[in-house]
Amino acid sequence: MINLPSLYEMGIMLPAIVLGLTFHELAHGWVADRLGDPTARYQGRLTLNPLAHVDVIGLIMLFVVGFGWAKPVPVNPYNFRSDMRQGIMLVSLAGPAANMLLAVAGAVALGLGAWKLPYGQEIVLKIIHINVILAVFNLLPIPPLDGSKILAGLLPGRQQWLYMLENYGTIILLLLLFTGIIGKVLRWIIIPLYNALIGLAKAIAFLVS
Repeated sequence: MINLPSLYEMGIMLPAIVLGLTFHELAHGWVADRLGDPTARYQGRLTLNPLAHVDVIGLIMLFVVGFGWAKPVPVNPYNFRSDMRQGIMLVSLAGPAANMLLAVAGAVALGLGAWKLPYGQEIVLKIIHINVILAVFNLLPIPPLDGSKILAGLLPGRQQWLYMLENYGTIILLLLLFTGIIGKVLRWIIIPLYNALIGLAKAIAFLVS
């Protein structure tokens, strides 16, 4: 059964989701550009404009079923100046890293008094929560998620099996999502990370009070 969020909940979630998706995709493109691939820059993806990154259907799906997507940033690894496999790994790592930085920034903002603003606490808590989810979820080593490319870069050899698995990765991912297996695994990681960031916010609030 699908439990649609209320309009209020959607309004609180929207800034967090849009920020998370925008920074995630921008980070992919920015790192690729720094490594020598200008494809994302030529296609106007090195921007903070959410319209360049957010996929409308993917955004709606996030609200409806809790699983969605953004417009993938185009990357041509043959343009990398350094080792191609290492470059792919760094580009893939950039997206989850950007989400974690946003979550930390949210914790800092909360500690510095964002809760005093109208709806500030609710929005910032969502920014922390959703960006932790995006970071951890995308680090799963399941194609086409970033984690599979990071794993391929870390393991010795060409790891062709991971790239071949990408043909079936979306089906595997959907099966794991709808059977609840991924949800259980993620909770073991997301809840401690979220609690740690809330602890950071409380520590900052104590220091500035």
